[in-house]
Amino acid sequence: MGPGLLDRSRIVAPPGWSRWLIPPAALSVHLAIGQAYAWSVFKPPLEETLDLSGTQSALPFQLAIVMLGLSAAFGGTLVERRGPRWAMFVSAVCFSSGFLISALGVWTEQFWLIVLGYGFVGGIGLGIGYISPVSTLIKWFPDRPGMATGIAIMGFGGGALIASPWSSEMLDAFGTDTGGIATTMAVHGAGYAVFMSLGVWLVRVPAPDWRPAGWEPPTASADRMVTTGQVSARNAIRTPQFWCLWIVLCCNVTAGIGVLEKAAPMIQDFFADTGAPVTATAAAGFVALLSLANMVGRIVWSSTSDLVGRKNVYRLYLGAGALLYLTLALAGDTSRPLFIAATLLLLSFYGGGFATIPAYLKDLFGTYQVGAIHGRLLTAWSVAGVLGPLIVNAIADSQEEAGRSGPDLYVLSFVTMIALLVVGFIANELVRPVNAKHHEPPPPERQAEREGQAEREGHEGAARR
Repeated sequence: MGPGLLDRSRIVAPPGWSRWLIPPAALSVHLAIGQAYAWSVFKPPLEETLDLSGTQSALPFQLAIVMLGLSAAFGGTLVERRGPRWAMFVSAVCFSSGFLISALGVWTEQFWLIVLGYGFVGGIGLGIGYISPVSTLIKWFPDRPGMATGIAIMGFGGGALIASPWSSEMLDAFGTDTGGIATTMAVHGAGYAVFMSLGVWLVRVPAPDWRPAGWEPPTASADRMVTTGQVSARNAIRTPQFWCLWIVLCCNVTAGIGVLEKAAPMIQDFFADTGAPVTATAAAGFVALLSLANMVGRIVWSSTSDLVGRKNVYRLYLGAGALLYLTLALAGDTSRPLFIAATLLLLSFYGGGFATIPAYLKDLFGTYQVGAIHGRLLTAWSVAGVLGPLIVNAIADSQEEAGRSGPDLYVLSFVTMIALLVVGFIANELVRPVNAKHHEPPPPERQAEREGQAEREGHEGAARR
């Protein structure tokens, strides 16, 4: 594929192009890179075959999440400028190559190649792929931006539901020695390259004058949070609104990812001292339910935000999330259904937070460089990806060393999460409309029109006087 085919100018949609083809294009990328949530499938065979510790086998995943945030932050402006086809192509090349390099690393028993491939190269593919469709979807769906981004980002949450059984089946078929793991990773690399290429081929950007049938851009919004101005990525990070949302996202993600990362041992520990302890099989089923809640929450809550507003839906994520953690801390091991219901809701808020944030950014900063702004905001995810598991694991380990068991291992973690969610709630309350001084100047023709209008109004006022 030559560079010319990747240029933004080559993918402007012709008249009559259906905007409903764009969410499947975005999903083809997000369902693929969502495999990151299924990395744990590779951990046991890698630990056994290459004689790795649990900490070592987590390194490729941890580096991938760090690179996701960094590549999204530093590549966001380039993605905006070069367009979604270029971004999806780069994502597909990096993510697929990451698996192929990892396969070579397993084959040659060089663990550093696995870290380099899956963690560094694949992580760049994660970050560029994650933000690649965001601004395009918002431009195609200005009437329903929350729903549009929710559909795509739902794919990232649901990618593990496909990847986990697929990877397990291949490891069963090819074996869990170095040859079998390497073959499985190589098939992943080739398979995802083909699947992601569908999005590269299908994606289009709307013509500059395109708008949905019957929809008119509002000159003013009943919701004061929705701007009619445009803010650049450079100016956005100079506003208090950006940093308030950074805190909001970091707190919401920390509260969710801490549970998600330790879900199976957590439910087993929680009910270990009851008459009916949780089996390993049941714990695995619980993890699958949490992944489903994470995925469904992304589309349900982001679509709800189109109706009730972004600020209100984040009040739900953060306020109700704090109350759910309080419920878990107070109820202890008295009710397994309550524990499951509360954690499912928490994970739906976790997923919903990811899916709603692009639309929140669009409301505050406009569509001009919303993808680049989103990329910079995802550094909050990198921080939360380290902070959440660290809080839950470190506190549980210290409580176990102190001789505690059952819910007592996690109560302090839950109290910490409540505090973080309260901080996030306050940050959300502090979000106000962006000051017009940060807006980009209007195009020359609109500026001339405004000046002419002001001059006419001045003459009319003078005549009346």
